[in-house]
Amino acid sequence: MELTDQEIYRRQSLKELEKLGINPYPAPEFEVNVNTKQIKAEFEKTPEKFQEVSIAGRLMSRRIMGAASFAELQDSAGRIQLYIKRDEICEGEDKTLYNQVFKKLTDIGDIIGVKGFVFITQMGEISIHVKSFTMLSKSLRPLPIVKEKDGQTYDAFTNPEQRYRQRYVDLIVNPQVREVFVKRTRLVNTMRRFLEEKGYLEVETPILQPLYGGAAARPFKTHHNTLDMTLYLRIANELYLKRLIVGGYDGVFEFSKDFRNEGMDRFHNPEFTQMELYVAYKDYEWMMNLVEEMVEAVALALHGKTQVEVDGNVIDFKRPWKRFTMAEAIEHFTGIDISDMDEAALRATAQKLGVSVDASMGKGKLIDEIFGETCEGKLIQPTFIYDYPIEMSPLTKKHRSKEGLTERFEAICNGKEICNAYSELNDPIDQRERFEAQLELGKRGDDESMVLDEDFLRALEFGMPPTAGLGIGIDRLSMIMTDSHSIQDVLLFPQMKPEKQAAAAPE
Repeated sequence: MELTDQEIYRRQSLKELEKLGINPYPAPEFEVNVNTKQIKAEFEKTPEKFQEVSIAGRLMSRRIMGAASFAELQDSAGRIQLYIKRDEICEGEDKTLYNQVFKKLTDIGDIIGVKGFVFITQMGEISIHVKSFTMLSKSLRPLPIVKEKDGQTYDAFTNPEQRYRQRYVDLIVNPQVREVFVKRTRLVNTMRRFLEEKGYLEVETPILQPLYGGAAARPFKTHHNTLDMTLYLRIANELYLKRLIVGGYDGVFEFSKDFRNEGMDRFHNPEFTQMELYVAYKDYEWMMNLVEEMVEAVALALHGKTQVEVDGNVIDFKRPWKRFTMAEAIEHFTGIDISDMDEAALRATAQKLGVSVDASMGKGKLIDEIFGETCEGKLIQPTFIYDYPIEMSPLTKKHRSKEGLTERFEAICNGKEICNAYSELNDPIDQRERFEAQLELGKRGDDESMVLDEDFLRALEFGMPPTAGLGIGIDRLSMIMTDSHSIQDVLLFPQMKPEKQAAAAPE
């Protein structure tokens, strides 16, 4: 491994620390009794509480001033200034701890522990007067700390690919990134509490499945050596959750990691998170109301209001949301009524509208493509699109009054789908016919068509009550709630193409 000058210097500092009898990676226990946020929020009101503080974090700057220095320490809650005086952190005549360790062998990025008392400097800045100093972890690589000179900014860690690959560095030098993931966790916890308070049970279902199902997508495939069988990473957990409704639960939900072997862009990652919910004796109209209520609660929990700014637009999640049938939405945005068109007419309409289609697409996929190209991106405020064609909804109950349609909806926000929901199909004979129709689409070249799951059909034959089902994309919703441009911005460790390695020097 070829080292930079700075990396060589830091390794030399490491050896010097060891020669002085200082362990650069000591045992982990260092008692912390406060964080930076607490100090800054409470010191001026109750200064007596902060006369013996013990705090740890990363050294982010230093200003050496002879026998005294200022530094900045960053912990998980923020940053605070340190004041370090040589004669107060050293014992007797031995000034090594300050002159050698702090001034020469300590670097920006090192993790240190300090003890002392809080005071306010003459410049009015809340600071810690350090009485003792401990090295907790020596940093061997320099941080890309932002520098400014002659109006220019240097070393800002802003390159997206670097940030996603080295999220640990991103979190250190771009503290605002941490807040995105704090909000994501609060989003999930708000949804979890909301559903638990409704009386629904959180469960876990298999990630490795002998048959993939519950969505139209290409799976990842693996092999189990002991069983000598092919297994798939789940593309959805729907069919297992519905088995639990058959088993007698009235409401179940799961925050699930799902995997789809498809393209990657700013809205898609091969590994993603969904929350799926199934509630017996309910339908899709009831589920629309629940989605409105739950997402409104998330906005209030994260922002204290229902309005959220996203991509320069103010999106209001206050109930009720706008509603269109799919046919109404297409007519609204194109002026064309597709409700009575057959496959040939739909194909001709797609070509007229400049929508790219191919021979593998049946009636449902053609309608989906027309909607996606002409309508979806224009739906900025949260909107329900409902009553989807039967051909594109193989797990959905037929519409109770509209021939050829199903009781399905999607919620669209900021031009993208954030959830998908049905009145679930519980007729095992109809379900078998739908699966068989999917097999025919597969023969036509549709590699996202569903497979036939005999065990799921057997479960339905024992009887599943009328059920409403929902899948809501946690990553997409997090993007909206944190005003993030890309799905990679709300995934701590997004999937990346292989990193290019520097070519080895010729021998």
